Amino acid sequence: MSETPLPNCSQCDIEEQERACRVPGGKGIKGCPTLLKKQVVAESRKEYQKKDVAAFALQASIQEAECFADRDKKPFVRKPVKPRIQEICEFAHRMGYRRLGLAFCSGLKREALLVDRVLRSQGFEIVSAICKAGCVPKEHIGIKDEQKIRIGEFEPMCNPVAQAKILNDAGTEFNVVLGLCVGHDSLFFKYADAPTTVLAAKDRVTGHNPLAPFYTLNSYYSRLLSGKE
Repeated sequence: MSETPLPNCSQCDIEEQERACRVPGGKGIKGCPTLLKKQVVAESRKEYQKKDVAAFALQASIQEAECFADRDKKPFVRKPVKPRIQEICEFAHRMGYRRLGLAFCSGLKREALLVDRVLRSQGFEIVSAICKAGCVPKEHIGIKDEQKIRIGEFEPMCNPVAQAKILNDAGTEFNVVLGLCVGHDSLFFKYADAPTTVLAAKDRVTGHNPLAPFYTLNSYYSRLLSGKE
């Protein structure tokens, strides 16, 4: 008895205009979830019947469309016109949010101040929490001295749980994550009460542009395909 293949949209090689996820009656590869996971899709559609989810999804889709210009012209040519920070501001306004949370990495303190400045200029009230909030020693989670960034020195741990709880305590309606570390961002998402979006993902090597290595995957970064770290 063969097992049902796992969803693998990332490996789909069907032309976009022929995919089952893009057009009714379209085609799918062996692991196409649109064709194989109809019950899951049906269950997810029910979630959009919830008032809060429906409103959030509606405004998100409207925001998506309005990030392109000349949508009424044929043939349509994608013409993006809004950077992500503008999208965040517009979406938050659409949802009627007033108090926004900003959870950021200490390594992006300068950028956080600029983001704060932009958000405030757009009329929002900002609650921000840096990753080192609480000054909890890394030993609290079992870090040994040789596992620190600066061996032999005191180091406060990144504290995404505290960041989330600080923003929760302030009653933020929508949170923005700026450069939290891998894993730390996951904990923030887990503990944050308000819906959260990401302005920038941390990548120390590429200037916080995590996709950069993929554009040279067949040359400078081919080592990532070797199966070794």
